[in-house]
Amino acid sequence: MRHTIRCALLTLPTLLACGAGGYLPAEEMERIRVAPDGRSFATASGRPFVPWGFNYDHDEEGRLIEDYWVDEWDKVAADFAEMRDLGANVVRVHLQFGRFMTAADEPDEAALAQLARLLDLAEETGLYLDLTGLGCYHKRDVPAWYDALDEPARWQAQARFWEAVAARCAESPAVFCYDLMNEPVVSGGKRESGEWLGPAFGDKHFVQFVSLDPAGRTRPEVARQWVDALVAAIRRHDEQTLVTVGLVPWSLDRPGLTSGFVPAEIAEKLDFLCVHLYPEADGVEAELETLRGFDVGKPVVIEEMFPLKCPFEQFEDFVARSRPTAGGWIGFYWGRTPEEYRGGTTIVDAIMLRWLEYFAREAKLLAEAAAPGETP
Repeated sequence: MRHTIRCALLTLPTLLACGAGGYLPAEEMERIRVAPDGRSFATASGRPFVPWGFNYDHDEEGRLIEDYWVDEWDKVAADFAEMRDLGANVVRVHLQFGRFMTAADEPDEAALAQLARLLDLAEETGLYLDLTGLGCYHKRDVPAWYDALDEPARWQAQARFWEAVAARCAESPAVFCYDLMNEPVVSGGKRESGEWLGPAFGDKHFVQFVSLDPAGRTRPEVARQWVDALVAAIRRHDEQTLVTVGLVPWSLDRPGLTSGFVPAEIAEKLDFLCVHLYPEADGVEAELETLRGFDVGKPVVIEEMFPLKCPFEQFEDFVARSRPTAGGWIGFYWGRTPEEYRGGTTIVDAIMLRWLEYFAREAKLLAEAAAPGETP
């Protein structure tokens, strides 16, 4: 089940430097920057960097990382090694607000200490972190006092969260980016329910409102104010690490459903944009058109993707044809290796096995494409 730790996927020269099956020392990790072309990424020394990674959003039992990262640290470490074995260079970790804040202005020092331990693990394994914050995925873990805050106070508490995280992470080269929130939405009108969370998907709430009442503001104006406030909070402690936000595909300014987070309206203070895309059956063209809508002059990362709604062949076609627009891709890993799925008897086992084998194959191709003189 547990494999030999291998070199992180950066570029082929890096792979060759640490040897086949070798280990990338922490001191060789470089901060990631937006490349001079404004559409891709590079290390601080200028080597191309293509984010190709996993959402480590829950384990095989559906538990969030904060549910087990204290008592089962060996599992976290083993999972990181497994993700790197598969060719990942980025791991997206989802941090829950209620586990990191004991009051609106009081971070939880124990949680921050565990986050520091995760930074050490990332540096040891050569994996970069996409730190996505302010999660309220399990409603039972959301503090009542947090839900009771009005918009200004809630934004201040969110800013305090990000100040604490940025202060703890600022010195680590292993943080690829801070993602302000997973799938934020601005209410189209006053939400009389006072409910900050969107509908549940399974037992988790992935969509979250940043405002319950626009109060005369346009929705993009609210979104821009929120982004600017949280970026400013991060920059008080960390001026180097990239900042983004993970957006639903219906953030574009189109008729019908929209999140209010119109890419062109919120991009100024962000270093790059993220979008979450799950192609529908026979819907590759439409999904590619949506992706192009997020191309507003900064790199675009498909931060969530999976063959959830379409045949696998169509999913592969979508990823291949997304390359002229996207500068990175992040799928999912849930604590089980291909070997553990192989021989399984369920449809889920078969889908996950095919997905992970595809992921590893594409990782190898990306490394080969980064040969000297070429840009992936």
